[in-house]
Amino acid sequence: MPKTLSNQLVDHLFRHESGRMVAVLLRIFGMHHLEMVEDVVQESFIKALQSWKISGVPDNPSGWLMQVAKNRALDILKQKKNRATILENLPSPGLGATTIERLFHEQEISDSQLQLIFACCHPALKEEDQIALTLKTVSGFSVSEIANSLLIKPDAIRQRLHRAKKFIAENGMTMEIPAGKELLPRIQPVLTVLYLLFNEGYNSTTNEEIIRRDLCAEAMRLTKLLVEHQVGKGTPAPALLALMCYHAARFDARIDEEGQIILLQNQDRSKWNRQLMAVGHHYMKMSTDIKPVTSYHLEAAIACEHCMSPDFQSMDWNRLIKMYTYLYEIKPTPIVKLNLLVVYIQNQDFPIAEKILTELKEDDFPGKEYLYHSVVSEFYFKNGNQKESTHYLNLAISYCQNPTEKRMLQKRLSARC
Repeated sequence: MPKTLSNQLVDHLFRHESGRMVAVLLRIFGMHHLEMVEDVVQESFIKALQSWKISGVPDNPSGWLMQVAKNRALDILKQKKNRATILENLPSPGLGATTIERLFHEQEISDSQLQLIFACCHPALKEEDQIALTLKTVSGFSVSEIANSLLIKPDAIRQRLHRAKKFIAENGMTMEIPAGKELLPRIQPVLTVLYLLFNEGYNSTTNEEIIRRDLCAEAMRLTKLLVEHQVGKGTPAPALLALMCYHAARFDARIDEEGQIILLQNQDRSKWNRQLMAVGHHYMKMSTDIKPVTSYHLEAAIACEHCMSPDFQSMDWNRLIKMYTYLYEIKPTPIVKLNLLVVYIQNQDFPIAEKILTELKEDDFPGKEYLYHSVVSEFYFKNGNQKESTHYLNLAISYCQNPTEKRMLQKRLSARC
């Protein structure tokens, strides 16, 4: 009996498969055919929508989509009017069906994602454009998701994407997969992409599901490949992987049986994955000799501090204040300052917390204004100002886009009223 088609399924498949399909097709045709490749991928999903409405969803929808993409790639190669031009510009001469079969193999697809991240992080592009292009092309992020990840407005992301694609087209850039000495200059934006990929999975800004384990697992897999590659030696990649392990270790305690968020202070720490914490310790130790100290080192150290504390009440808030202060020195972003404010509030250092609060404003958090208002609400709640606390909590609820987080905020409001 045919399966029922749903918009949720198509959206899920697009988010999971489009990046991999783009990665493979760009390996075939080259980065200078980016616009054409994006069209081919879009066509595959349109065809799925049309076909599945009639015949139902196939047993293996991912495989079906990949087969359509493969057949479309072969069709383009066989078109006489395009064949000469395409073959002339292919990354490897003589690319034919055998190579295409190999590229569409599952393991090759996975590996080519990391390769494509390096390719998109081309040093000729501005670093901010590299990151936007990679998140859009390889990870399938929407413009709003990229904007939320970087705490900037969507229009700025559209400009970066347009600028990157225009630069690639006008300069005839092949964006071939780099190797050897070409890899190291690209390592910083690559690490940024992997960090943002994990963050979106750890705290999804647009999905009903607050944790997207698939994104987190993919970010961890790619980071592990980087750590084990020669280019990862001497870089903060192990510290980034340690950070991911510490966060992932707490997944099972973050969400209750009804899919609702459990705040850190209320989590059952017996559900934290000790084995994954141990893996985090391993990579943290591996990163200790890497200089200079980076934001990944400090964020991993902060996450480790949470993991090592037997309970929330035993947290060493003074130690966390020192680490967040150091983190802000090397990564002076509004979100780091907001986290520093949270720690001062927990430590009941209200005069300093109030000073930090005056240095922050709603406009510092485009797309994540609810976080700012939620923390401000907590500040007033801890100070006994119920009226202001309620005001800012209502603002947080009005800005929050994720349904799960919004329910958590509404539950908090109900408990305090």
